[in-house]
Amino acid sequence: MPRRYPSEFRHRVLDLLAAGRSVAQLAAELQISEQAIYGWRRQHLIDTGQLPGLSSTDNAELVAARRRIAELETELAITRRAAELLKAAVPRQGTPASARSWPNLTGSSRWMVRAGVS
Repeated sequence: MPRRYPSEFRHRVLDLLAAGRSVAQLAAELQISEQAIYGWRRQHLIDTGQLPGLSSTDNAELVAARRRIAELETELAITRRAAELLKAAVPRQGTPASARSWPNLTGSSRWMVRAGVS
């Protein structure tokens, strides 16, 4: 699993790179992979508008939006399942009141079903 470096560390590495140090030299001194440095440099160029691509800010917003969508889809699935269970528990309209059974409903829930409150 790749190691995650703090943003301050990445910025210092990029500053050293801009000062004229080579990627190979920095990688050897700091014991990090050259590929990591190249990736940080590329992302910095994207963030500053020098290369096309998805900026770090846009990527963070996209991740947050995907997480929220997943939460909402889970809530929707739970709501749909609850509606299915309630629909199965409510007796049909043509059934006489004495023959109705309320196995999953108690107290105020019975009143709400009888009154047609949802």
